[in-house]
Amino acid sequence: MKSIVKQYGFTAFLLVAITHLAAILFGIEEGRFITKLLLMPLLALAVYGSSAPGKGRTIILIAILFSFAGDGFLLFDYKNPLYFIAGLISFLITHILYIIYFLGLKPVQPSLLKKRPWIIIVVVVYGIGLVYFLFPKLGALQIPVMLYAFIICSMLSASIHIYSRVNHAAGTLFVTGALFFVISDSLLALDKFNAPFPYASFFIMLTYCAAQYFIARGFVKCDG
Repeated sequence: MKSIVKQYGFTAFLLVAITHLAAILFGIEEGRFITKLLLMPLLALAVYGSSAPGKGRTIILIAILFSFAGDGFLLFDYKNPLYFIAGLISFLITHILYIIYFLGLKPVQPSLLKKRPWIIIVVVVYGIGLVYFLFPKLGALQIPVMLYAFIICSMLSASIHIYSRVNHAAGTLFVTGALFFVISDSLLALDKFNAPFPYASFFIMLTYCAAQYFIARGFVKCDG
């Protein structure tokens, strides 16, 4: 069974992700709902079947579990703002867990941020700029969104920090995944707090699925 999951787990995730994106484009609400709730369980299975037991796998699987909770809460955020806050908290925990995982990796080479410290300045300026732009429109969510922006920028910075400290394939996948997460969350924030834009849900989920996929694949490459 595990060999089957190892061979087809990530493929199954990608197929469901494509189906989910198609459901968004064609307005198939039931399909969108069902496939969104299938994404993280399939990714968790893929990670579980493709890696060895250990602290790292436990952290990644718990992060995916909180992502699953966040996905579920955000499906109902139109009903009550508390669902959005619950989703925000769930993904906040996800990012903290990814940070813990990244910073716990054993170094192979010096940190990329030590070689190119200007990168951290770019990340910080982007985070501050996005919050500054949205700040007047955040209302009661000003502090939670500021905290979330700090954590996700920290997650991106942590992935860059360990880029050259793990094997090249894993480092590239980690940074790519973290970048897609920042893009996805930025699009979500702009759509919710600034102004809705065409195909927002599609692009938010496209970048979100890519983010989770690349981070999970990076873990498997690093674990292997």
